[in-house]
Amino acid sequence: MPQSTEVTDSLLRGWPLPSRDGSKYERGQVIVVGGAPASPGAAILAGVASLRAGAGRLTLAVGESVASTVAVTVPESAVLPLPESRKKSIDGSAVPAHDEYERADAVLIGPGLDDADETLDLLDRVIPRLGSETTVILDAFALGVLPRFRDADTLAGRLILTPNVEEAELLLGEELGDDLQGVAAIARTYGAAVTCFSSIAGPDGRTWSSRMDTPGLGTSGSGDVLAGVIAGLAARGASVDQAAVWGTHVHQRAGQLAGFPRGAQGYLAREICDAIPEAMRELEPDGH
Repeated sequence: MPQSTEVTDSLLRGWPLPSRDGSKYERGQVIVVGGAPASPGAAILAGVASLRAGAGRLTLAVGESVASTVAVTVPESAVLPLPESRKKSIDGSAVPAHDEYERADAVLIGPGLDDADETLDLLDRVIPRLGSETTVILDAFALGVLPRFRDADTLAGRLILTPNVEEAELLLGEELGDDLQGVAAIARTYGAAVTCFSSIAGPDGRTWSSRMDTPGLGTSGSGDVLAGVIAGLAARGASVDQAAVWGTHVHQRAGQLAGFPRGAQGYLAREICDAIPEAMRELEPDGH
C-alpha cells in the first residue's frame, strides 16, 4: 500500500475545483433520493449541504407523505414525491420515471432510506434512468445493499461511497482493520472513490488522509451533510476523487468552525451546513 497523501489547505489550493459560473443549471444539478417519512431530515440536510457547497439546483426526492413539508422547509429545492409502502418506507419498486434523473449532474441516494429491500429495488429503478456521465453518491442504506446490486459495475469510475465503519465492513465482507487499506480495497472492488472518516481512496489506487480534531462531527445528521457536500462538489464538475477529498476536508473544517461559538461537541448538523461556505472560502487562493 503506497503511503497516503496528507490533505492540507495548500494541497487543495493547488487542486482547485472546476469553475462553473452562470445559471443554476450551469453550476450543477443535484438530486437527493431518500427521505422516508420517519427521517426526511436526512435528505434535507444533504440537500442543503450540496447547495452550500456551490451546486446550482437541488431536487429532493422524498416520501409523498412528507413532500409538502420538505418543500416548505427547503424553499430553494424542487421536490419529487416518492410512493410509500404499507410500512411507510419508500416503495422502491414503484419509483416513477422522471426527466430530473437524466438531467442531474450528481445523484445522491440513501439519506433517510430505512428499508434494505426497498432500497435495492429503488437502485434497480433509478440507476438505469441516469445519464451516462452522472456521478452517483451512495450513503446509508444504499451502501448496505450495494453488494447485492446487480448493475454495480455500470457505476465504476463515476461512483462515490461514504461509509461509516459498519457500512465499510459490509462492503468489505470482513472487519475493516487498517482503515486506509480497507477503504482502498473497497475503492478497487467498486471502481469508486471512498471516504470513511479520515481515510480516502480513489478508484485509481491513490489514497489520502484528512485528519482534524473534530469530535463534534459524531452527531446525528453529520454523515448526511458530508454526503451532500460531496454531491454538490461533484455536480460542479469535480472528479470522484477530488469531490471525496475536498468534501471530507470541508466537512471536517466546517465542523471546527461550527464548534468555535458553541463548543467542540455542542453543535448540530444543520450548523455544519451553515459553516460550509466559510470552510470553502478559506481554500480559495487568497483564503486565510
